[in-house]
Amino acid sequence: MSKHHGKSHQNGSFQNSLGFVLACVGSAVGMGNIWLFPYRLGQYGGAAFLIPYFIFVALFGLVGLSAEFAVGRLAGTGTLGSYEYCWKRINKGKLGSLLGWIPLFGSLGIAIGYSVIIGWVLRTLFASFTGQLLASDPSAFFGEMSTAFGNIACHGAVILLAFIMIVSASTKGIEKVNKILMPMFYVLFVIVAIRVFFLPGAAEGYKFLFVPRWEYLKQVDTWVLAMGQAFFSLSITGSGMIVYGSYLKKDEDIPKSSINTAVFDTLAAMLSALVVMPAVFAFGIAPASGPPLMFITLPNIFAQMPLGQLFAIVFFLSVAFAGITSLINMFEAVCESWQTKFKISHTTAAAICCILAFVVGIFIEDGDKVGVWMDFITIIVVPFGALLGAFSIYYILGWDKIKDELVLGREKPLPAFFGFLAKYIYVPITAIVFVLGLVYGGIG
Repeated sequence: MSKHHGKSHQNGSFQNSLGFVLACVGSAVGMGNIWLFPYRLGQYGGAAFLIPYFIFVALFGLVGLSAEFAVGRLAGTGTLGSYEYCWKRINKGKLGSLLGWIPLFGSLGIAIGYSVIIGWVLRTLFASFTGQLLASDPSAFFGEMSTAFGNIACHGAVILLAFIMIVSASTKGIEKVNKILMPMFYVLFVIVAIRVFFLPGAAEGYKFLFVPRWEYLKQVDTWVLAMGQAFFSLSITGSGMIVYGSYLKKDEDIPKSSINTAVFDTLAAMLSALVVMPAVFAFGIAPASGPPLMFITLPNIFAQMPLGQLFAIVFFLSVAFAGITSLINMFEAVCESWQTKFKISHTTAAAICCILAFVVGIFIEDGDKVGVWMDFITIIVVPFGALLGAFSIYYILGWDKIKDELVLGREKPLPAFFGFLAKYIYVPITAIVFVLGLVYGGIG
């Protein structure tokens, strides 16, 4: 069992590295992979965009995810306790515990907005089943759903579903859910991607995605947006991955698990691109990003496809899986911290967290309001939380201390460049991500 002062975590631990990696992939694969990555890839040079993207994914995966997993396992607890643990090194444990509330608020904030969006996915999935989606005008359907108090039932159902999955035997529940839903997500997306491949005109979409336009590599924006996309795609928030790390056994190889998480996350993004862009081009629709792509453009495409209803069901089911597994991680980060901090049961913490998310979320069901809310959280709170996490782990706690945790469970020593990369490249880049997000009005 995972040791922290001789005790395993009260919520149990992941049974094996596959369960852990799938849980982390479940957290990382979300809306950013599906509605933003394909668009960015096409907009910024096609295959040329993949070069900076892969570089940043490798960097953030190796030293960013590893840091969050390792500090969680080392401290034996999630966000609040881990920050306190780091800052105790310089006798400022109380300050650390206070600072930990910032990334924790980031996790809760994303969960609130996310549950509204997954509520839309659920409603669209039901409408796919009944045939209503393809029989109506998708923009009218989306407009009606994304109004103030326009989707309370599905929104509530999503939060209730997440609550049930979180409290069902805690870590075991999270592990089981991800072991089923994540492989299902990949299988379903592959099915849709294969169908899209046979659409007349799909070739233009593949060109848009994969013919490299090298001149884009000379543009600063390409690098900035590849960096932002990679950073946010991996779910590095200074909070969510820390809690999964705290459920990790001591014999697990953290850097290896981090790289596996990054690989599967990138695979999901690439799969999304293979579904979205060829379909968009096959039907001569201008590529878009964000909710309009998913809730308006794609339903329009499914409506014109043979067996479109079936593929709409498969698509929205897989998106629902990706969304709910991310939501579970955000809620779990908050639940574990409140449970540990206020000495309440895991179920009580989860109930408070989910009710709070629902009550606040009801008031931002309007598409514009949820947009403003998510901008505030993802441009200001989350990147600042991630920066705080990186700084607290690699500078306050210190490289020597975190290195001891990173080598546990490894057969080979850490690469010699790891510490340098972490302290002098990764941490400054998290600061740059934060600043550029403010300048650009969001880069992920």
